[in-house]
Amino acid sequence: MSGLIVPPGEAPSGAPIVSIIPGRDGWEYAGFEAIDLGVGEQHLFPGAGREQCLVVMAGTVDATVAGERFAAVGDRESVFDGRPAAVYAPPGQDIVVTALTACELGLGSAPAVDEPAPDPYVVRSEQIKRETRGAGITERYVHPIVMGDRPAQRLLVVEVLTPGGHWSSFPPHKHDVDDLPRESLLWEVYYHRVSPAHGFAVQRVYTADGNLDETLTIHDRDTVLVPRGYHPVGAVPGYDLYYLNIMAGPKRSWVFANDPAHEWLAT
Repeated sequence: MSGLIVPPGEAPSGAPIVSIIPGRDGWEYAGFEAIDLGVGEQHLFPGAGREQCLVVMAGTVDATVAGERFAAVGDRESVFDGRPAAVYAPPGQDIVVTALTACELGLGSAPAVDEPAPDPYVVRSEQIKRETRGAGITERYVHPIVMGDRPAQRLLVVEVLTPGGHWSSFPPHKHDVDDLPRESLLWEVYYHRVSPAHGFAVQRVYTADGNLDETLTIHDRDTVLVPRGYHPVGAVPGYDLYYLNIMAGPKRSWVFANDPAHEWLAT
Protein backbone atom coordinates (compact mmCIF):
# COMPACT_ATOMS: atom_id res chain seq x y z
CA MET A 1 0.00 0.00 0.00
CA SER A 2 1.16 3.54 -0.76
CA GLY A 3 2.85 5.41 2.07
CA LEU A 4 0.48 8.29 1.33
CA ILE A 5 -2.58 6.28 2.44
CA VAL A 6 -3.39 5.59 6.08
CA PRO A 7 -6.19 2.99 6.25
CA PRO A 8 -8.66 2.99 9.14
CA GLY A 9 -7.79 0.86 12.13
CA GLU A 10 -10.06 -1.68 13.78
CA ALA A 11 -10.54 0.49 16.86
CA PRO A 12 -13.19 0.06 19.54
CA SER A 13 -15.64 2.89 20.15
CA GLY A 14 -13.83 5.86 21.71
CA ALA A 15 -10.41 4.95 20.29
CA PRO A 16 -8.94 6.65 17.20
CA ILE A 17 -9.58 4.83 13.93
CA VAL A 18 -6.80 6.96 12.46
CA SER A 19 -4.13 9.08 14.16
CA ILE A 20 -1.73 11.35 12.25
CA ILE A 21 0.71 13.15 14.54
CA PRO A 22 3.03 15.93 13.28
CA GLY A 23 6.69 15.19 13.90
CA ARG A 24 6.42 11.45 13.35
CA ASP A 25 7.94 9.69 10.33
CA GLY A 26 8.83 12.97 8.63
CA TRP A 27 5.27 14.30 8.68
CA GLU A 28 4.97 17.99 9.59
CA TYR A 29 2.39 20.61 10.55
CA ALA A 30 -1.06 19.01 10.01
CA GLY A 31 -2.34 16.47 12.54
CA PHE A 32 -5.55 14.46 12.35
CA GLU A 33 -7.55 11.93 14.35
CA ALA A 34 -10.93 10.34 13.67
CA ILE A 35 -13.01 8.53 16.27
CA ASP A 36 -16.49 7.14 16.78
CA LEU A 37 -18.36 7.60 20.06
CA GLY A 38 -21.50 5.89 21.34
CA VAL A 39 -24.26 7.64 23.25
CA GLY A 40 -22.98 8.87 26.61
CA GLU A 41 -19.32 8.16 25.91
CA GLN A 42 -16.71 10.76 26.76
CA HIS A 43 -13.35 11.52 25.19
CA LEU A 44 -10.50 13.89 26.00
CA PHE A 45 -8.36 15.43 23.27
CA PRO A 46 -5.20 16.73 25.01
CA GLY A 47 -4.04 20.13 23.81
CA ALA A 48 -0.46 20.28 25.09
CA GLY A 49 1.74 21.94 22.47
CA ARG A 50 -0.89 22.17 19.77
CA GLU A 51 -4.04 23.99 18.71
CA GLN A 52 -7.05 21.86 17.85
CA CYS A 53 -10.24 21.99 15.84
CA LEU A 54 -12.84 19.35 16.62
CA VAL A 55 -15.20 18.75 13.69
CA VAL A 56 -18.48 17.05 14.53
CA MET A 57 -18.85 15.19 11.27
CA ALA A 58 -21.98 13.36 12.42
CA GLY A 59 -24.05 13.34 15.59
CA THR A 60 -24.23 15.74 18.54
CA VAL A 61 -21.85 16.36 21.43
CA ASP A 62 -21.39 18.59 24.43
CA ALA A 63 -17.86 20.02 24.43
CA THR A 64 -15.85 21.80 27.11
CA VAL A 65 -12.69 23.86 26.57
CA ALA A 66 -10.94 25.69 29.42
CA GLY A 67 -14.07 25.51 31.56
CA GLU A 68 -16.31 26.87 28.81
CA ARG A 69 -19.14 24.53 27.81
CA PHE A 70 -20.48 24.39 24.28
CA ALA A 71 -23.78 22.51 24.40
CA ALA A 72 -25.34 20.34 21.69
CA VAL A 73 -22.76 20.87 18.95
CA GLY A 74 -23.64 19.20 15.65
CA ASP A 75 -26.98 18.24 14.15
CA ARG A 76 -26.55 16.02 11.11
CA GLU A 77 -26.87 12.26 10.78
CA SER A 78 -23.96 11.70 8.39
CA VAL A 79 -21.32 13.62 6.46
CA PHE A 80 -23.60 13.46 3.41
CA ASP A 81 -26.52 15.16 5.19
CA GLY A 82 -26.37 18.86 6.04
CA ARG A 83 -23.53 20.96 7.37
CA PRO A 84 -20.88 20.26 10.03
CA ALA A 85 -20.18 21.97 13.32
CA ALA A 86 -16.88 22.51 15.11
CA VAL A 87 -15.13 23.63 18.30
CA TYR A 88 -11.78 25.43 18.26
CA ALA A 89 -9.32 25.14 21.16
CA PRO A 90 -6.15 27.25 21.45
CA PRO A 91 -2.80 25.64 22.27
CA GLY A 92 -2.58 24.06 25.69
CA GLN A 93 -6.34 23.64 26.12
CA ASP A 94 -7.90 20.17 26.20
CA ILE A 95 -11.21 19.43 24.51
CA VAL A 96 -13.53 17.15 26.49
CA VAL A 97 -16.57 15.81 24.65
CA THR A 98 -19.63 13.85 25.72
CA ALA A 99 -21.64 12.18 22.97
CA LEU A 100 -25.35 12.97 23.09
CA THR A 101 -25.91 10.66 20.11
CA ALA A 102 -23.73 8.23 18.20
CA CYS A 103 -20.99 10.43 16.72
CA GLU A 104 -18.23 10.54 14.16
CA LEU A 105 -15.61 13.10 15.13
CA GLY A 106 -12.55 14.46 13.33
CA LEU A 107 -9.80 16.39 15.09
CA GLY A 108 -7.43 18.65 13.18
CA SER A 109 -4.36 19.91 15.00
CA ALA A 110 -1.16 21.84 14.40
CA PRO A 111 1.92 22.63 16.48
CA ALA A 112 1.59 25.79 18.55
CA VAL A 113 3.52 28.92 17.66
CA ASP A 114 4.85 31.59 20.00
CA GLU A 115 2.22 34.21 19.34
CA PRO A 116 -1.19 35.16 20.78
CA ALA A 117 -3.90 32.58 20.20
CA PRO A 118 -7.67 33.03 19.83
CA ASP A 119 -10.02 32.19 22.65
CA PRO A 120 -12.01 28.94 22.36
CA TYR A 121 -15.08 29.21 20.14
CA VAL A 122 -17.82 27.13 18.56
CA VAL A 123 -18.90 27.08 14.91
CA ARG A 124 -22.54 26.03 14.61
CA SER A 125 -23.85 24.39 11.46
CA GLU A 126 -26.03 27.41 10.67
CA GLN A 127 -22.88 29.58 10.63
CA ILE A 128 -21.32 27.54 7.83
CA LYS A 129 -22.17 28.53 4.29
CA ARG A 130 -22.39 26.00 1.48
CA GLU A 131 -20.32 27.03 -1.54
CA THR A 132 -20.41 25.63 -5.06
CA ARG A 133 -17.14 25.36 -6.95
CA GLY A 134 -16.49 24.29 -10.51
CA ALA A 135 -19.08 23.49 -13.17
CA GLY A 136 -20.25 20.42 -15.01
CA ILE A 137 -18.27 17.36 -13.92
CA THR A 138 -16.01 19.51 -11.74
CA GLU A 139 -18.90 20.87 -9.68
CA ARG A 140 -18.60 20.13 -5.95
CA TYR A 141 -19.90 21.59 -2.70
CA VAL A 142 -17.69 23.14 -0.04
CA HIS A 143 -18.24 23.86 3.66
CA PRO A 144 -15.53 26.21 5.03
CA ILE A 145 -15.19 25.38 8.73
CA VAL A 146 -12.14 27.20 10.08
CA MET A 147 -10.67 29.06 7.13
CA GLY A 148 -9.31 32.58 6.79
CA ASP A 149 -12.51 34.21 8.03
CA ARG A 150 -12.17 32.49 11.44
CA PRO A 151 -9.18 32.85 13.76
CA ALA A 152 -6.49 30.24 14.41
CA GLN A 153 -2.70 30.10 14.58
CA ARG A 154 -1.90 27.63 11.79
CA LEU A 155 -5.00 25.53 11.14
CA LEU A 156 -7.21 25.67 8.07
CA VAL A 157 -10.17 23.26 8.01
CA VAL A 158 -12.72 22.64 5.23
CA GLU A 159 -14.90 19.81 3.95
CA VAL A 160 -15.94 18.98 0.39
CA LEU A 161 -18.76 16.88 -1.09
CA THR A 162 -18.13 15.56 -4.61
CA PRO A 163 -21.03 13.89 -6.47
CA GLY A 164 -20.41 10.56 -8.16
CA GLY A 165 -18.78 10.99 -11.57
CA HIS A 166 -17.34 14.40 -10.66
CA TRP A 167 -13.80 15.63 -10.01
CA SER A 168 -12.63 17.76 -7.11
CA SER A 169 -9.46 19.61 -6.10
CA PHE A 170 -9.52 20.36 -9.80
CA PRO A 171 -7.83 21.69 -11.88
CA PRO A 172 -4.89 20.01 -10.14
CA HIS A 173 -3.34 22.50 -7.75
CA LYS A 174 -0.56 22.58 -5.19
CA HIS A 175 0.57 24.62 -2.20
CA ASP A 176 4.08 23.40 -1.38
CA VAL A 177 6.27 26.49 -1.77
CA ASP A 178 6.68 29.23 0.84
CA ASP A 179 6.54 32.05 -1.69
CA LEU A 180 3.77 34.41 -0.63
CA PRO A 181 1.88 36.15 -2.14
CA ARG A 182 2.22 33.73 -5.09
CA GLU A 183 1.95 30.44 -3.19
CA SER A 184 1.87 29.16 0.39
CA LEU A 185 3.40 26.07 1.95
CA LEU A 186 0.71 23.86 3.48
CA TRP A 187 0.79 20.18 4.38
CA GLU A 188 -2.63 18.60 3.94
CA VAL A 189 -4.65 15.65 5.19
CA TYR A 190 -7.68 14.24 3.34
CA TYR A 191 -10.09 12.08 5.36
CA HIS A 192 -12.41 10.32 2.91
CA ARG A 193 -15.92 8.87 3.19
CA VAL A 194 -17.61 7.06 0.30
CA SER A 195 -21.36 6.53 -0.22
CA PRO A 196 -22.34 3.75 -0.62
CA ALA A 197 -19.45 2.63 1.57
CA HIS A 198 -18.44 -0.34 -0.60
CA GLY A 199 -17.44 2.01 -3.44
CA PHE A 200 -14.15 3.73 -4.12
CA ALA A 201 -12.59 6.93 -5.42
CA VAL A 202 -9.24 7.91 -6.90
CA GLN A 203 -6.67 10.52 -5.97
CA ARG A 204 -3.48 11.37 -7.79
CA VAL A 205 -0.57 13.06 -5.99
CA TYR A 206 2.24 14.20 -8.26
CA THR A 207 4.99 16.77 -8.73
CA ALA A 208 6.05 18.46 -11.95
CA ASP A 209 9.48 16.78 -11.89
CA GLY A 210 7.95 13.32 -11.54
CA ASN A 211 9.79 12.50 -8.32
CA LEU A 212 6.37 11.94 -6.75
CA ASP A 213 3.62 10.47 -8.90
CA GLU A 214 1.10 8.13 -7.29
CA THR A 215 -2.47 7.31 -8.28
CA LEU A 216 -4.30 6.06 -5.20
CA THR A 217 -7.41 3.91 -4.86
CA ILE A 218 -9.45 5.42 -2.03
CA HIS A 219 -11.84 3.38 0.09
CA ASP A 220 -14.25 4.53 2.77
CA ARG A 221 -12.44 6.07 5.76
CA ASP A 222 -9.02 6.11 4.11
CA THR A 223 -6.81 9.07 4.98
CA VAL A 224 -4.45 10.53 2.37
CA LEU A 225 -1.35 12.56 3.23
CA VAL A 226 -0.32 15.33 0.84
CA PRO A 227 3.07 16.78 1.83
CA ARG A 228 3.65 18.29 -1.62
CA GLY A 229 2.51 18.20 -5.21
CA TYR A 230 -0.73 18.44 -7.14
CA HIS A 231 -3.58 16.33 -5.74
CA PRO A 232 -6.82 16.03 -7.79
CA VAL A 233 -9.61 13.70 -6.65
CA GLY A 234 -12.17 11.76 -8.68
CA ALA A 235 -15.46 10.31 -7.42
CA VAL A 236 -16.36 7.34 -9.60
CA PRO A 237 -19.89 7.17 -11.07
CA GLY A 238 -22.52 5.99 -8.62
CA TYR A 239 -20.52 6.79 -5.48
CA ASP A 240 -20.56 10.17 -3.77
CA LEU A 241 -17.37 11.28 -2.04
CA TYR A 242 -16.82 13.33 1.10
CA TYR A 243 -13.51 14.53 2.43
CA LEU A 244 -12.42 16.58 5.40
CA ASN A 245 -9.29 18.65 4.75
CA ILE A 246 -6.87 19.67 7.48
CA MET A 247 -4.14 22.07 6.31
CA ALA A 248 -1.29 23.71 8.21
CA GLY A 249 2.09 25.21 7.46
CA PRO A 250 4.58 27.83 8.59
CA LYS A 251 2.12 30.62 7.68
CA ARG A 252 -1.67 30.52 7.86
CA SER A 253 -2.46 31.37 4.26
CA TRP A 254 -4.13 29.25 1.56
CA VAL A 255 -2.65 30.36 -1.75
CA PHE A 256 -2.38 27.64 -4.38
CA ALA A 257 -0.91 27.28 -7.86
CA ASN A 258 -2.69 25.34 -10.60
CA ASP A 259 -0.80 22.88 -12.78
CA PRO A 260 0.03 25.05 -15.84
CA ALA A 261 -0.85 22.16 -18.17
CA HIS A 262 -4.43 22.23 -16.89
CA GLU A 263 -4.86 25.90 -16.03
CA TRP A 264 -7.21 26.31 -18.99
CA LEU A 265 -9.81 24.22 -17.15
CA ALA A 266 -10.07 26.65 -14.22
CA THR A 267 -13.58 28.06 -13.68
